[in-house]
This record gives sequence, structure tokens and C-alpha cells, in this order.
Amino acid sequence: MTDVPTRYLGELAVSAQGLGCMGMSHGYGAADDAQSIATLNRALDLGVTLLDTADFYGSGHNEELVGRAVAGRRDEVVLATKFGFANRLGEPTLIRGDAAYVRQACDASLRRLGVDHIDLYYQHRVDPQVPIEETVGAMAELVQAGKVRHLGLSEAGAQTIRRAHAVHPISALQSEWSLWTRDLEAEIVPVCRELGIGLVPFSPLGRGFLTGRYDSLDALAESDVRRSQPRFADGNLERNLAIVAKLNELAAARSVTAGQLALAWVQHRGDDVVPIPGTRRQRYLEENLAALAVELTADDLAAIEAAAPPERIAGSRYDANSLTFVNR
Repeated sequence: MTDVPTRYLGELAVSAQGLGCMGMSHGYGAADDAQSIATLNRALDLGVTLLDTADFYGSGHNEELVGRAVAGRRDEVVLATKFGFANRLGEPTLIRGDAAYVRQACDASLRRLGVDHIDLYYQHRVDPQVPIEETVGAMAELVQAGKVRHLGLSEAGAQTIRRAHAVHPISALQSEWSLWTRDLEAEIVPVCRELGIGLVPFSPLGRGFLTGRYDSLDALAESDVRRSQPRFADGNLERNLAIVAKLNELAAARSVTAGQLALAWVQHRGDDVVPIPGTRRQRYLEENLAALAVELTADDLAAIEAAAPPERIAGSRYDANSLTFVNR
């Protein structure tokens, strides 16, 4: 077993890098369940403990898949899942955070996962129609009932985080954070650190783009959601490739990949940061974990940031509609 360091999300001990499972069911083209389960088991063998899923991924398929993979290995896993999207894939976005829905969603996730408790339960997006106090109050009742151990929020704004934490301790905030998405640094990260809330960056590799593996839309399946995202659009894609080229130069000088360098930058944001890069393949899982051994000096970090300054990132991370559901 690889010696993966331990970090803490609040009081919850987890591996310093987790595994995002979304792509095994959703978003990035056709997947292979057998391949995904093998990758999940390889992650556990290597010392990864934090597995991240959600009821929305594959309309429940991802939770079922993860549940099958961890059967018989439950004591090795910190199982995280999310609720909040009440629509199914392909339907108009509907966010629910009312107490009745929180209870309903949790029970459904427990059934799909095949477990008696969830270690870390996130609200996937904040419901603007329901006070966060009601949502987190219902989540706290799940903790009291033994169905959930720790609570989290995803893509929540600073004031929402404060209000939620006043109702029940929040262990983790899961939000997008990478070299090309840094909007949470000014206000949200300081609030989390003030309150002792851990940070779980999703898409720490810019949806795979920062690895340098994608130089055109032709590399993406027709069903890949990245085809509709602004940063992958014509014009923006070419400008962003120039940034990846600079990362490649810096990485080559250190005998690592651009992806490992970008991921190491995220890992160096602090000891309370636990990124969850996603992959379906064991090769990339092992490549990502190797980023834990990449040591970066202050000069290294400055050079990496100079290669990817926020003002040079072309395109927003989501379309206009999706952006209305983040950091609120």
C-alpha cells in the first residue's frame, strides 16, 4: 500500500487526495463498469480512503457502482455523497433543500450505496428558495439518527457557510479549485479556515484540460459535457492551450507531467485541502497520486501561477445558467 498522507476535513480524517467518481457514470462519454470498479479497488489498495459520488451522477448509477465496489471493504472507505439536484439528467435544473427532500434523498442514497451510514453528506447546490438553516437542520437530524457522520456543502458562498455552520458544524466545502478556477480564494477560503472547515477541490485538473491531453474538441466524445463548456469553445480553447504549453515546459524541467504539476499546486494550497481528481483508469489514478510526492518551493509556486494567471483564462467555467447556482 502506498503511503498516502492523512489530512483532516474538520475532525474527519481522510487521505490527502481522494477520488472523484462522477466520470465513471456521467459527463465524459461512455464508461465501463468493470474498469471503474477495478480503479476504485486499486485506489483503496493504494491508500486512498475518500471516495466522492452524488445521487445526480448517472441518475443514481454512480452511487450503485461505488456501493458495489466498496462492498466488503466498507471499513477502508470514507464515503462521501451529495444531494440537491432533484431533476434527472437532461431535465431542467431543479434544486431542492427542503427538509422533507433531505430525508428522502438520504434514504435513497443509503439504499443505492448499500450502506447503513454516509461518512460525509453534502448539499450539492444551495436551494435559493429554502433557508440554509432548514436544510442543515434536516441534515443535522440525519447525524442524530446515525445515518450520516459529517456534513458538507458544495459551491456555497461565504455568508451561507457561516449560517450553515451556526446550525451544525460543517466539516467540508467542496468547490471547484484549480489553476484556472480561483474565485473562492478571496472570501470563501478565509471563512472556511476561520471556522475550521476543510476544503475539497473538485476538477483540480480543470476537467482534465490542464493535463495537456486535450488539444482539440475532436479528442472528446460526442456526449462529453465539456463540448458545451465555454473554456472548451472555439477561440477559448486555443488561448487556454497556450497556458498548458507553459505548464508543460515547467513540468518537463522537473520530470513530471503538466497534470502532476497542476495537481501539486492544489495540494500545496494548505494542509486542509483534499483534492478529488476524477478518473476511470488506473494509469491516471496512479499518476495523480504521484503528485503527492512533488515538492514545490515558493519560487516554484510563483512560476506556476505566472504561467496561468486568472486574467488570462479564456471563458467562464460554466454557462450562464449553471453559474447562477454557484457560490451563493
